[in-house]
Amino acid sequence: MEIETSRRNVLYGVAAAGFAVPLVAACGSGDDGSGPVGVPASDPPTSGGTTPAGESIPTSDIPVGGGAIYPEEKLVVTQPTAGEFKAFSAVCTHQQCLVTKVEDGKIDCTCHGSEYSITDGSVERGPASKPLAEKTVTVSAAGDSLTVS
Repeated sequence: MEIETSRRNVLYGVAAAGFAVPLVAACGSGDDGSGPVGVPASDPPTSGGTTPAGESIPTSDIPVGGGAIYPEEKLVVTQPTAGEFKAFSAVCTHQQCLVTKVEDGKIDCTCHGSEYSITDGSVERGPASKPLAEKTVTVSAAGDSLTVS
């Protein structure tokens, strides 16, 4: 059987490829392996602090009812109520994007819409089905800084 190559068939093929390439790209990791899936290395989450790993975090940097994201450490620190500090992995359990913001009592991953509780890291809205991994928070004796391990 001979397949006829016509201008129309070529245009259909080009149109199909134009649709398929962005579709495949959207379903892929979208990066070169240097960062988490779904968050390009050049576009890290914007909220949070810059405290290097292993150093103390001023408690004043963590708002009551909110939190801060430390992208380089893949860490999110929250203060659900005054003086109560929690810390979790900032890696979404759905497809390993970094969470991007903390607001309205929730930790949000804007890659696919998952939301987690600032109190215990539990899933409040999917598609994620597992909670964020909890970390250990130690508040200084003076109450003005904390460390996470």
